Order: sequence, then C-alpha cells, then structure tokens
Amino acid sequence: MFLEPQALTADTPIGNGRVALVLEYDGREFHGWQQQKSGIRAVQQQLAKAASKVADHDVELVCAGRTDAGVHASYQLVHFDTPSLRTMRSWVMGINTASPFDISVRWAGQCQGDFHARFSAVYRRYRYIIYNNPVRPSIQRGQVSWNFQPLNAENMHQAAQALVGEHDFSAFRAAGCQSHSPIRFLQNISVRRKGDYLVIDVQANAFLHHMVRNIAGALMAVGCQEQTPDWIGQVLATKDRRQAGVTAPPDGLYLVDVGYPVEFGIPQPSCGPAFAEPWFSAEQNRPVPATHIHCKQRPSNCG
Repeated sequence: MFLEPQALTADTPIGNGRVALVLEYDGREFHGWQQQKSGIRAVQQQLAKAASKVADHDVELVCAGRTDAGVHASYQLVHFDTPSLRTMRSWVMGINTASPFDISVRWAGQCQGDFHARFSAVYRRYRYIIYNNPVRPSIQRGQVSWNFQPLNAENMHQAAQALVGEHDFSAFRAAGCQSHSPIRFLQNISVRRKGDYLVIDVQANAFLHHMVRNIAGALMAVGCQEQTPDWIGQVLATKDRRQAGVTAPPDGLYLVDVGYPVEFGIPQPSCGPAFAEPWFSAEQNRPVPATHIHCKQRPSNCG
C-alpha cells in the first residue's frame, strides 16, 4: 500500500493533539463516507465509533475526500483531535479490532503544524476500473464497473485530454453539488487497457460531486463510438450537465491517493487498488507531484 514500509511501532506515543489515520475501505455496503441518519451505514459513523472506543472519548473525524455510496478507497486520510496517547500499533490494531471488516486502518501518526486532512491536501487521485466483456462479472461485482460494449481505450484517452487544465467543470457536476465554484484544475488523466479491463486514472486539485463518474460516463460514450473524441471538449465548453450523458455507476471507483506537502510527513501510497497495481509500472503507481496549487486552499471537495 505504501511506497515505503510502515512499521507498526509500539514505542512512541501518538496523540495529545491531532492524529492522522490512513485507511482503506470497501464501499459496497456503505452509504458513502458522510455520517447519515441513524441506521444508515456510513464509513464515518463506523470508523468514528471504533476510534472513540480506542481514544476513550467521542471523536470527530475529518476526511480528505467524501466518497459517495458504493465508492471505494485504497488510500483515504482522516484526522481527529484527542488528549489520549496511544502508540501507532495501539491506534491501528485497536481501531481495526473495533471496526467492521470492510474498513482497515493502515497507519496512524502525529499531525505536524496546522495539518488538516481536507484543507492541507493539494490534490486527489481516483481510478475508475471498467470490466469490458460481454458477460457481467460475478466475483468482482461491485468492485469494478461493467460495460458489455467493446470500448476503444485509445479514443477515450485522446478525448480525455480536452479536460486537462483549469476549467469550469459544470458540465460534469452533479445537480446537488454544494461547491461554491465549479472551477477545478485537472492535472492529468489517462485511459489504459489491460486485457478485459480499462482504467481511467485522473488527478486534480479537488473534484466536484460526481465529477469522476460523469467524466467516466462521457468517456464510455466515446469508447463505444456513440460520440467522437472531440465531443468531450465540446461538452466541457457548454457548462451544461445535460449535455454530458449518463453518470457512470459507483462500482469501480477508487480514491487512490491524496497529496500533502512533504513537511507534514504523511506516508505516500503505491496507488491501488491492490488487484490493479500489477497492471501498471512502479512509476505509474507512484504519486504524481502537484503542478498547480490553487490560490484558494479551501476548495469544496465532494469527490
């Protein structure tokens, strides 16, 4: 999961201030990250309950990027404030023991300076994985998206390059998005095929609500030749959500990296999910440094 091994040390106390956690979760049985009404299962609710048990008081969690219902994370980062002191091993193993099996904390550390899981992040990276075969998947149901029509990855990749740069992404924004601005800087996006699988790999300073899924849906329209590659740029220019087609399902969408300035000491991932890592070179799985830091360091991130 990490570029460098992270030993579960039991010698240095962590806490009495702000603590950061790196975790992964299988989003299939969650109604997204954000805590919902009583009885509706959410990642924040389950993780906060487990962390509170270890901290011996109620904790409030802040995450790097709020994921939707059914969306997964191979690298999510959260922080919470606590007067309690525990070792890394105690935080990690204790929280995991109290968590359901579809959440796993992989690292805990002391936050440096004014670190904030959301506002200190300079980029987020997602991978959207499509199983492209006439027959639907069974074992990977919910872990990958499925499209039975043959998809042309080269055309999809070509079309996606129109999205690179700073743009108004209103055409790829959910109607209910609460962000104050539709402007985002999309640093890079690629579409690669590995056998029956296609992976859309995209990184931006932040994402609008449903932005990645709306981009994926539009690119699949290009891939199956319903639209030409230049259509993506035309849709972007309209700033009209009605022009971009259907929203792709959450199945197959993974938050795989969140970038922070090096001074915060957050361990970097080898980008997942784990089953897809071998499809890429070590370099392709490495974090990509941010090339653009938005003048406003507090963009709304509804990923």
